[in-house]
Amino acid sequence: MAAFLTLVSAADAKGFRRYLRLRQDVEAIQERNRALSEQNEALLREINALRNDPAALERAAREELGYVKPGELVFHLE
Repeated sequence: MAAFLTLVSAADAKGFRRYLRLRQDVEAIQERNRALSEQNEALLREINALRNDPAALERAAREELGYVKPGELVFHLE
């Protein structure tokens, strides 16, 4: 009887195969969650640096906004 139930469970789409698929889905979601948590931590560190570190603020303005100091020459190499 146990062997029969095992076969039915393995063959039934709502049985063991579904369990394995759902388990893979959960693992994928957990990995995505870990990646997003790491990204959030990096963004929080950047926010804190921009709020508290003038050098970080200057770097961001130069890199992201293209700002330059008066008297500086900018060479764009592509």
